[in-house]
Amino acid sequence: MIILGLDPGFGTMGYGVIEKDNRGNCTAVDYGAVKTPTGESFAVRLCILEEKLGAIFDKYRPDEAAMEELFFSKNITTGIAVAHARGVMLLTCNKRCGRIFEYTPNQIKQALTGYGAADKQQMQRIVASHLRLKSVPKPDDAADALAVALCHAFTSRFSSLFGVK
Repeated sequence: MIILGLDPGFGTMGYGVIEKDNRGNCTAVDYGAVKTPTGESFAVRLCILEEKLGAIFDKYRPDEAAMEELFFSKNITTGIAVAHARGVMLLTCNKRCGRIFEYTPNQIKQALTGYGAADKQQMQRIVASHLRLKSVPKPDDAADALAVALCHAFTSRFSSLFGVK
């Protein structure tokens, strides 16, 4: 099974593609980040996200997609932009594969480390360890997206609880 993990963002959207075999072992296929140019209009930047995400779907043909639920605590303006980007991502995922799952940051941390308040460095090291990577994935958005994909791989037997309705 090919799983696409997404870390929503307006300026930077992280993605991670993993393959899960029938024994439950996961390997990294690809990961990275899509950046939108700050000089472009809001609408153009959303179109870039849709186009680049579509290209990822075309290249890897994921069976399922998982993304982090929207979380922001201080800057509501940034949160609104990310919410728009996340809407584009949900639309694209639904059109391309129809199997979308969402996880909170705490659920992702719990699934990977057993501790819902794990810090960023611990999460990055555990992602590299699970995927047998030589180093921590960069940029951080890509590591976060791989964490989402791994969370889904580890919890997919409960997928009816996390599917987008």
